[in-house]
Amino acid sequence: MKARRDILKGASLLPLSAILANPALAKMVAEDVAMESLSLPSGRTVKAAVARPDAAMAPSVILIHEWWGLNDQIKTVAADFAKQGYFAVAVDLYGGNVGTTPDEAKQYMQSVKAGEAAETLQGWASWAKSQKETTDKIGTIGWCFGGGWSLNASIATPVDATIVYYGNVARDADALKSLKGPVQGHFATKDKWINQEMVNGFEAEMKKAGQPAPENYWYEADHAFANPSGGRFDAEDAQLAWKRSMDFFNKHLS
Repeated sequence: MKARRDILKGASLLPLSAILANPALAKMVAEDVAMESLSLPSGRTVKAAVARPDAAMAPSVILIHEWWGLNDQIKTVAADFAKQGYFAVAVDLYGGNVGTTPDEAKQYMQSVKAGEAAETLQGWASWAKSQKETTDKIGTIGWCFGGGWSLNASIATPVDATIVYYGNVARDADALKSLKGPVQGHFATKDKWINQEMVNGFEAEMKKAGQPAPENYWYEADHAFANPSGGRFDAEDAQLAWKRSMDFFNKHLS
């Protein structure tokens, strides 16, 4: 037990990229993040990994996982948010399932029901804001599948800031009018799906909706460049994107 505590104490001094680059260490950090359950008005019970900061009062961040599910990577990111002074809630939209192959991940992603996912995210956002240790500021962040759902969550319920990592942003102006806070996006020039045409369309629809221009960044990288467990990981761009993400939340959630 002491050895484990010493390792976790040492990990708290490391940057996120160093922890994620070590699967064994990331797993240990992830296991230290508590899973909590929430009962929704519909009667469904949903789960999330919740990482609490040391701060007495903290803004909240809702994290939405990639198509793999709520795995160690996302829980470790939640832990880092807590280290940075945020009340972090990493939502599980797969009912406990985690994909280990692309086929599994695709199956789980396709089984998600949009209405239920929106209800789940709204429920956790309301729960986070109701906690005695949180402020009234809240943001959303997601990657890939979760990037699109970060934007969906912000459309469904008012939040103060939204971050999208290479997620589907094809939304029309009528939907985007519901946004209450600014949006930041991180996209890859080599991404064949979340491409320049889609993002240009998103920017145009934001303008039609009367929203501020999204703070979009492009990286000479491919889809999922911020995921250290994949073959497309780009450490330099991932680190830069993370710094920009933290600066964005620090500006709009403080």
